[in-house]
Amino acid sequence: MIHILHLSGHALGWLAIVVAALGVVYSSAAAIVFKRYFASATPAPVRHEAVTLLKPLYGDEPRLYDNLASFLTQEHHGPVQLLCGIQRKDDPAIQVVAALKAAYPAADIDLVLDGTVHGASGKLSNLINMEPFIRHDTVVLSDSDIAVAPDYLAQILRALDAPDIGLVTCVYAGRGDTGFWSHFGAAGVSYQFMLGLVFGVANKLAAPCMGSTIAMTRETLRRIGGFTRFADKLADDYAMGEAVRALGLEIAVPAMLVDHAFDETSFAALWRHELRWGATVRDVAFWPYVGIIIGLPLPVAVSSVLYWPTIGLILCALAVVARLVVVRNVDATVGRRIAPWWMALAHDGMSFALYIASFFVRSVDWRGATLTMKTEGRIVAAHKIQNAEQRA
Repeated sequence: MIHILHLSGHALGWLAIVVAALGVVYSSAAAIVFKRYFASATPAPVRHEAVTLLKPLYGDEPRLYDNLASFLTQEHHGPVQLLCGIQRKDDPAIQVVAALKAAYPAADIDLVLDGTVHGASGKLSNLINMEPFIRHDTVVLSDSDIAVAPDYLAQILRALDAPDIGLVTCVYAGRGDTGFWSHFGAAGVSYQFMLGLVFGVANKLAAPCMGSTIAMTRETLRRIGGFTRFADKLADDYAMGEAVRALGLEIAVPAMLVDHAFDETSFAALWRHELRWGATVRDVAFWPYVGIIIGLPLPVAVSSVLYWPTIGLILCALAVVARLVVVRNVDATVGRRIAPWWMALAHDGMSFALYIASFFVRSVDWRGATLTMKTEGRIVAAHKIQNAEQRA
């Protein structure tokens, strides 16, 4: 038995070394690919199409007004409808929308206040309630924590024009809005998740669809069944992308970044947020998610020290250098320092723990609601489970 355990530990040690070494190579290559991908960006001409911007809202986020205002200051010559959806009459986001209307009196800003519930997802219920009020043929959906540059619509519309493109989505950089933990989360998404995403897109290994932007025509939205089809999907953005691809259309990811705001004020809040992300990706793309481990060379290298100290320490040093190259390239591309460099290394440790934990999670927290994960990416709200148990 001791001999078997020794051999098992020996194999795990070598596995950790191999994974860490691959991770160092991957991180270095991904940093280069990231910089080159966005270096290919070119200015897009100002457009005249009529566009509806969909904004499902919930609560008054720290910079919600600024986020929404960035969509009203576009270099765009056509009609733009900003359609906001809110489900509660006492939601403070209502006052933010009112402030926007006062500050931009010429803007076409509509508010749908409807608490009707459709399925387990509050966000999708909101979108389903908003859908009948869409007025224009180009629809651009984005989360409330997204802020954009003035050429955002021009870039989106140009990408949507390309042959066989049915949907456009955007890569995002993290922005910390509420202190330490929000910056810590921004470091993780920018120096790790975003890096892997661009590497996959650039090498045609991934065709993501993310809530940062989902742009399509109203006809395409109709053909995929409208928002109602996704009412019980946790990864609703991924499911919309898959539905568009099932039509024989492709997803475009232009060389453009938007900002994704983090507002977590505690470790617990950030942990819940990122655990939900991890569990969601695990359910929709299990084997690619397993491979994400190579994006965490430092914690894997640290674990290899337990088995092969000398090799492990060398790999740790190389992993640190590779991650610092990532930080430098990402910050240079984004045009600002997202977070202190050491946060990238510290967040790798948290990501490793989250990665392990995500394989054992069957329920997630979503804005205070507990959602239980079922088969095929479906979710059920906790109150619905309780009602079903009571009826039984």
